[in-house]
This record gives sequence, structure tokens and C-alpha cells, in this order.
Amino acid sequence: MRVIGVIPSRWGSTRFPGKSLHQIYGKPLVQWVVESARQARLLDELIVATDDGRIAEAVQGLTRVVMTRPDHPSGTDRVAEAADAGDDDIVINIQGDEPLISPSLIDALAKRMTSSTGWAMATAACPIRSLLDLEAQTVVKVVVAQDGGALYFSRLPIPCQRDGAPDLWGGLYLRHVGIYAYRGDFLKRLVAEPPCALEKAECLEQLRALYLGGRIAVIQTDEPGIGVDTPHDVATVEKLLRATGRA
Repeated sequence: MRVIGVIPSRWGSTRFPGKSLHQIYGKPLVQWVVESARQARLLDELIVATDDGRIAEAVQGLTRVVMTRPDHPSGTDRVAEAADAGDDDIVINIQGDEPLISPSLIDALAKRMTSSTGWAMATAACPIRSLLDLEAQTVVKVVVAQDGGALYFSRLPIPCQRDGAPDLWGGLYLRHVGIYAYRGDFLKRLVAEPPCALEKAECLEQLRALYLGGRIAVIQTDEPGIGVDTPHDVATVEKLLRATGRA
């Protein structure tokens, strides 16, 4: 069994083309992600998966690069091609636009998957403390079972508070954090299956995994993660890098 970290990175972001190479304090965004991920202790290998030679050149010498097909419909498909995992391997999809990704969170996902064969996937979630976040469709919510497995993901506020105002301090409301660990055999099955109706309705790829019967472990964390989705997000990331002493 290997634990393989894969950072999917492409040029053609819809809202921020070329963001992987956007300079943040003198280094391209993707380099910040690589440097953070390399601090994880439980990764046997770290790969940048890209279809763009400019991105490959930017991380050459920092980690292994795998050139992938340009026509993948999602980052998960790109991760699956680059990892070329065995059935018992663990593949961790590390978002290529999160320069502050926590190495300890990567390790927590790896530990959960390697300590039990009962999970097809693992992901993360943090508490929702804002009513605006609870109601925002851009914030994905997850409901978790007693054993820590995901019951459902939605862009709507779940669970529904039928009577009165939602209790944001009662532990019911969790925000999904977009990092995934997959068992190799399930990752291959996942990318081979077409999107299901639930996934199409919510535009959430993880619903395909639940639809197929995959059990998804949810690691709870205090950090929601900070991604660079638009040029406006760069200033927020730079502020946090300064606050943490990394810039």
C-alpha cells in the first residue's frame, strides 16, 4: 500500500485563467501548494498532475510531474490518471489552489484510510458559525452519521431546522472542506461511472460516490481552507501568509 498525494493543476480555470502560475510573494501559486503538501509525513509520493507545460516547468525539481490528457472533465479524473494507483493504494486529491493546505490534515486523511479498510473515501469538514455561510449555495454542507461517515452533501442548509432558528453552536452544521482521499479501486470505479442525477442536481461530484454505495469518512477540522478561486482571493491569501509568518 502506498499513499500518493496528487495536486491537479490546470491552466484553464474558468474564473481565473492561469491562476496556478499567479505570483504570490515571488512564487507561483502551485509552488506554495507543493511546499505545504511536502510537509505531510505520511505521503509516500507527491505528484503535480497537469496538462500544461508552463505549470510543469514551474514545479520541475520540486516534485514529480505527470503530464495528463487535456480533456479530463474534472480534477478527479486528472488525479486518477496521474496516480495510476493499485487497488490498495490511497490517493489524496490535494486542491491545487490552496496554498495554506494543512499538512496535518493530509496526514489525518491518510491515517484514517490506512487504519481501516471500511472506507472508500475520506474528506473533511469544519463547523459553520455564520448564518450567511449556512444559507450560501457556494458553501457545501455535509451531514455526518454516528460513525463519522457522510450521509449527504448539499448546497442547501442541512439538516433543516423545522422550528425556530438554526443552532450554529450545537454541532449539527458542518461545512465541507474540499480535500479527498480515495482507495485506489474505488477511485477507478468512480471515474468510470457517469454522473448520477443527484450529482447533476447539486453539482457535487462526491454525491456520485454516495450513490454508488461508497462510504466516505469525514475528518472534522477547525479550518475551512482558503482557496484562490478569483483574483480577489489573492489579497486574502497574502494576508494569511503574512499572519502565519510564511511570507
